[in-house]
Amino acid sequence: MDIKQAEFSLSAPMESMCPKDTKPEYAFIGRSNVGKSSLINMLTNNRRLAKTSATPGKTLLINHFIINREWYLVDLPGYGYAKRSKKEVDRLDQMIRGYILQRRQLVNVFVLVDIRLEPQPIDLEFIEWLGVSSVPFAIVFTKADKLTPNKARQAVEAYKQRLLETWEELPPVFVTSAEKKEGRDDVLDYIDSINKSL
Repeated sequence: MDIKQAEFSLSAPMESMCPKDTKPEYAFIGRSNVGKSSLINMLTNNRRLAKTSATPGKTLLINHFIINREWYLVDLPGYGYAKRSKKEVDRLDQMIRGYILQRRQLVNVFVLVDIRLEPQPIDLEFIEWLGVSSVPFAIVFTKADKLTPNKARQAVEAYKQRLLETWEELPPVFVTSAEKKEGRDDVLDYIDSINKSL
């Protein structure tokens, strides 16, 4: 897939205030500081599309970006950021879950995972919740450039084995590096294939 246009559309505090059209939506979510903004900017070839920040947990709304005027890339707030009040964490959690469960235009959730870390309980719980809720999703490993290719392969394999303890079959898995633009074509081709099947 060739991305010719990627533009900010709108930010919404709840699912009911998201765009009113019927274009397919692909949501990106992960733990705070997983490299979500960098990945979105790499995928869209636009370094300034999603705001990157040294401070984790900057995304507080459901952000829609329109791609090629055909589909939406949706940037969801990160989960598991400790430096928030319980009230704020609960509000974000409700917003994220409300969007994922109620948004009919949502066709796939990309769950971002830092390839350098062993499976984190918060990620595993979120992945489990998606499965129980019958939400189609894929796992995107970020920051692959921080490991040697061999270590990256081992990390992905270990993660898959951990998932197979509770899952009968695995979701699609992508290995990416925003720095090296690794995995870009794989993720975009996957989105393209879903778009063509709709």
